Amino acid sequence: MAQAFDGIELTTGDTPAWAVIWLHGLGADGHDFEPIVPQFARRDWPAIRFVFPHAPIRPVTINNGVRMRAWYDILGLEIAQRQDVDGIYASVKAVDALIAREAARGIPSERVILAGFSQGGAIVLAAGVRHARPLGGIVALSTYLPMAERTDAERSEANRAVPIFMGHGTQDPVVGVALGQMSRDYLANLGYRVDWFDYPMPHSVSPKEITDLGDWLGERFAAAAP
Repeated sequence: MAQAFDGIELTTGDTPAWAVIWLHGLGADGHDFEPIVPQFARRDWPAIRFVFPHAPIRPVTINNGVRMRAWYDILGLEIAQRQDVDGIYASVKAVDALIAREAARGIPSERVILAGFSQGGAIVLAAGVRHARPLGGIVALSTYLPMAERTDAERSEANRAVPIFMGHGTQDPVVGVALGQMSRDYLANLGYRVDWFDYPMPHSVSPKEITDLGDWLGERFAAAAP
């Protein structure tokens, strides 16, 4: 029996042709990026279903074991060194289930965009390059590629050409821009098309980033139009 969806959904039209599955960051929930939809959805876009799942509630080591919504545990300050591999894989599996849920509702994987911020961005990168069917794109904001050393062996042939948007603040004290750049370069060296954008901001999202992301998404939708 399929697990009930835990999160929020918004649609921009009666019959969505695309889905954007958007994962929040550590300690937030699906409501975090809900207000972004009216800010950047454009009139010439096809109807879209925005899916904002809530992460499970779990103890987070770096926060003294306090329970909060998290896609995986954070074991220490060196986030790319000590990684909760089991937690990451579990969330990758959850993303796969969300993609399958959209397919069951009539939106094929080719018209699914995975998006995420911080922890959520790490999961969509890990899930996107491993997903068995082609995706419409990956949006990774203020984040990094987890389990980078496993990527080449585990990535899917179906998504070797998936377009990737990476946005990062140059003043980010949580996920340093250097780590984001290393992830960008690692993916590019594997042959992925990565569109990189950086902004003079901390661990956040800026209006310019939203504009750039809207332009990028518009390109994806236009390229897939009949």
